[in-house]
Amino acid sequence: MCGIVGYIGNKQASEVIINGLKRLEYRGYDSAGIAIVNGELNVKKGKGKVANLEKMLSSVRKGTVGIGHTRWATHGAPNDINSHPHTGQRNKLALVHNGIIENYSILKKKLIEQGYEFYSDTDTEVLAKLIESFIENNKDSLLEAVHHALHQVTGTYGLAIVHTDFPNQIIAARKGSPLLIGIGEDEMLLASDASAVAEYTDKVVYLDDGEIAIIKKDSYIVESAEHIELTKEVHELALSLEEMEKSGYPHFMLKEIFEQPKVISDCLRGRLDVEQGQITLGGIEGVMDKLVNAKRLIIAACGTSWHSGLVGEYLFEHLAKIPVEVEYASEFRYREPLIDEDDVMIVVSQSGETADTLAALREAKSKGALVLGVVNVVGSTIARETDAGVYIHAGPEIGVASTKAFTAQVTVLTLMALSIAQHKKTVSPKRIKTLVKELALVPEKIGEILEHHEKIEKIANLFTYAPNFLYLGRSYSFPVALEGALKLKEISYIHAEGYPAAEMKHGPIALIDEMMPVVVIAATQHTNEKMVSNIEEVKARKGRIIAIITPDNNEVEDLAEFAFSIPETMDVLSPLLTVIPLQLLSYYIAVNRGCDVDQPRNLAKSVTVE
Repeated sequence: MCGIVGYIGNKQASEVIINGLKRLEYRGYDSAGIAIVNGELNVKKGKGKVANLEKMLSSVRKGTVGIGHTRWATHGAPNDINSHPHTGQRNKLALVHNGIIENYSILKKKLIEQGYEFYSDTDTEVLAKLIESFIENNKDSLLEAVHHALHQVTGTYGLAIVHTDFPNQIIAARKGSPLLIGIGEDEMLLASDASAVAEYTDKVVYLDDGEIAIIKKDSYIVESAEHIELTKEVHELALSLEEMEKSGYPHFMLKEIFEQPKVISDCLRGRLDVEQGQITLGGIEGVMDKLVNAKRLIIAACGTSWHSGLVGEYLFEHLAKIPVEVEYASEFRYREPLIDEDDVMIVVSQSGETADTLAALREAKSKGALVLGVVNVVGSTIARETDAGVYIHAGPEIGVASTKAFTAQVTVLTLMALSIAQHKKTVSPKRIKTLVKELALVPEKIGEILEHHEKIEKIANLFTYAPNFLYLGRSYSFPVALEGALKLKEISYIHAEGYPAAEMKHGPIALIDEMMPVVVIAATQHTNEKMVSNIEEVKARKGRIIAIITPDNNEVEDLAEFAFSIPETMDVLSPLLTVIPLQLLSYYIAVNRGCDVDQPRNLAKSVTVE
């Protein structure tokens, strides 16, 4: 959450930083700010989006060293005073921060006793003045002051710090919040996400927890918390600017919905041999023996990734015959989980930086479990810390509400389940070949659904101002019901709930009346008769039914007020198709309501704080 950009080189720092902040605005957009060093410290910041900050830059002194920030509020309301950067008492030091300083109130009390004054409600201002105190009292260098200050800090941070007395450097530090250094020609960049630097360089160094870097325009040094200089691997980015643009679409979310045929094709490429009916996943081949013999799989994730994990539960148990537990990563380590070296954990995260998922990963590894990652961002912390894993190859996902990452995650989990089943021989070669063939057709079938998006748009027009929605599904369609409800909540601010259809009678049925739209996912053949009964129960209470069906499901189509047909596929692959019309429904309703689809209120793309 929040975005950090730093620049030191020969260009005007403000221009580079603003460009980077625009790329990172999906990480937080409550407020934004910038600090430029050029003989003195020039700070501009305020509530609102990066566009508001850009208007202030005419009064900022030019300079080639600076840091910037776009905020998702934790401590203190999103207002001008609480915006980053925060400064020291003498207006020489500026600092931007992602994360939470848990012991800030204790540190603040000590600093007040030393004569320091505070103006914001943030934990970050405490850190700025703590670092300043070491420079003033101990005559530390900026690097030394940061080391000393961080030894007193409890919490998480991604930091960028500048100081007028040390004008040719930026100090960066990381613990629990991502940071990377971009290596250019006679220039260096700092960012919390690679998309902010991709316009200027394709070479980056990722900081790990506990590391501090001193960055100059033509060099960088990375140290451990114990002042030991470290050798870091330089990674090459595979991001293109075109991937980070809207490409003519009104919103990133719509672009990303329409990218899903290509994304899934990319995800399958080189991994699926349709002729032979074979699956090859190089990322997990080295641990296949452990997977084949696993007594239990644990899938840990948050939000949309948790929903993809629920689909994975059905897939692994049905195909690979391995018991599966799907855990909210945020709860996993707080309930003393029983896990050992016989278990395998799969952590699922689009960003690869989700704080709760990282915590679950580390807890499982500490107990000796094998941990696999399913992530999108190459070089992310989860990708680096897991024992093995599979990238989803979805490309940058800028819309805060995840769409293409969900279908790519489900695709990878399907491949993993099939690959294990193939090795365990829990599914016949003939059926594997049929599944592989059908999976290869999924991109084309999603394309067919998208060709009929206007039909979903018309349905959305009728339900734009409904106060509540209920989503129902069974078997593979239950996680899709949860995901459909989440999408509607996230971007349209309509209250929506997803339920297993049979559970409706155990409470939610009390909500149903003629004002309640009920979205029914009736696309799994083996549960269709039961779904018909549930639909009859909704109709008896005058609920308005929107049904997602397969062709020739006349029984459900006749019962529903509105029906949208998806192409026929096998039940195990149905989530890849049924979720598409639900994504479109949420999108069109949100647009009709005038909501900010790509940057919905109170949300950020990458949740890097607990």
